[in-house]
Amino acid sequence: MTRSSLVSICTAALLALTLAASGQAQPAGAQDPGAAPLAAGGAGMPVAPAEPPAVPNAAPVTEAKPDGAAGPEPAAIPEGIAAPPVLQDFAAPQAVPQPLPSPHDLSPMGMYAQADWVVKSVILVLLAACFLTWTVWLFKTVETFVARRRARGAARVLTRARSLAEAARSLSGRRDPAAFMAHAVLEEYKLSDPAIDPSGPDGVKERAASLVGRVEVQALARLRRGMGLLATVGSVAPFVGLFGTVWGIMNAFIGIAETQTTNLAVVAPGIAEALFATAIGLVAAIPAVVIYNHFTRAIASYKQVLGDAGAAVQRLLSRDIDFRHVTGA
Repeated sequence: MTRSSLVSICTAALLALTLAASGQAQPAGAQDPGAAPLAAGGAGMPVAPAEPPAVPNAAPVTEAKPDGAAGPEPAAIPEGIAAPPVLQDFAAPQAVPQPLPSPHDLSPMGMYAQADWVVKSVILVLLAACFLTWTVWLFKTVETFVARRRARGAARVLTRARSLAEAARSLSGRRDPAAFMAHAVLEEYKLSDPAIDPSGPDGVKERAASLVGRVEVQALARLRRGMGLLATVGSVAPFVGLFGTVWGIMNAFIGIAETQTTNLAVVAPGIAEALFATAIGLVAAIPAVVIYNHFTRAIASYKQVLGDAGAAVQRLLSRDIDFRHVTGA
């Protein structure tokens, strides 16, 4: 064996040991990415790199173009792969849920129709009282205005007259209390004329004051007609409405016990119907109280004007008696 053969054998042995060591460090079939692949037939022979697996039906990827050129076109989605879902536009306005309609009609007419018969009766009574209140207001407004105007006119006539007979002639044909005072006192003066000298003027003056007072009382009583109704409505109507409310709330609690629920949607309509009676009671009572106070002040003013007219009649009587004595003397 020659030296060259021995060198070749040693080289092959070293190469085999090197290959064996590299095979233990890496798994079978793995290769160093930096080293050239070896041929299967012999050691140390370069092998061409394996091509990457091709994606089925995939479009070829184009290389990047220089600056200023059109960019690469997007790759096509392979067949068999689902497209990504479209994102929902959360900025779009959402539909607002509408509340369900109430099974109860909560209008005034609806609450009256659904109320108990006792509550309905209370409401009808209060509405009738309210109608009467405004009827009295209309009637008394006209009556009070006319009475005060006539009384002021008669008071002016009596103040300007120089004798009781002249005042009676000026007020003839009128049917107001002041004109009746003048005629009644003049008639009493004529009837008492024979007794004035023997008994003095005190008797006729006293009888004249009695006539004036009675006429004034009758006129005020006539003007106060209807005021009692206003006072009754103003004081009783709230309690009548409260009675309807109590009755309605009793029925509401009975309904709660029967349905065995405290849901506000079930309880509220019955309570609203009950409180409706109190509201009608206040609607009837408040105007009645206000109108009553207004007419009380108006009648007081009328009483003052009528008192002025009565005082003027008594002054005219006293003047006629004094002038009668002077003339007789």
